[in-house]
Amino acid sequence: MADFPSPPAPVPTGLDGFLLWPELLTLEQQKQIVDHVRQAVRLAPLYRPVTPGGRPFSVRMSNWGPLGWVSDKNGYRYQPLHPQTNQPWPPLPALLLDIWRATANHPRLPDACLINFYDAEARMGLHQDKDEADFSAPVLSISLGDSAIFRYAPAGDGPSRTVKLSSGDVCVLGGKARLARHGIDRILDGTSQLLPRGGRINLTMRVAQ
Repeated sequence: MADFPSPPAPVPTGLDGFLLWPELLTLEQQKQIVDHVRQAVRLAPLYRPVTPGGRPFSVRMSNWGPLGWVSDKNGYRYQPLHPQTNQPWPPLPALLLDIWRATANHPRLPDACLINFYDAEARMGLHQDKDEADFSAPVLSISLGDSAIFRYAPAGDGPSRTVKLSSGDVCVLGGKARLARHGIDRILDGTSQLLPRGGRINLTMRVAQ
């Protein structure tokens, strides 16, 4: 497969290190990635994790790569096996690695990619991605399906802002924004026809170790 083309300049977000490319992925590329997701969840089914305190997430999750992020009563961590099937996570598709090479500006390739599925009622509160060993590597996010209201704020004190993330958008949290607080306020039901039953898929690639 040919390398993913160099992207245009990202749009301003008001937060240094938070890079956003609206509609970077073509419809054909989005459909291709959705097909990869369907293949992945046949091998590593979506499941609903719980917080260490026992509260179920509103999103369902799976992973690609040598490591997958999990959460349960024992805490947050990366591990090589699906917590329910006890089987390895499927490998990352080449197209996703090409997108990383084109946008992440980091020499290492990701060794984990979270697959998050949001239905119309799902949310995710403000949080920081802090379970990785090396914060010099960014977190890259791909949005597919219904649009979402994404809330973000500096790692320390500072007001939050929101931006709408739509199908095909790609964003990176790196540099000063690597530990930015971020979350999903709500899903805008019916804003995309990419997924026949609606909902949003969010993919986040990380260098976990």
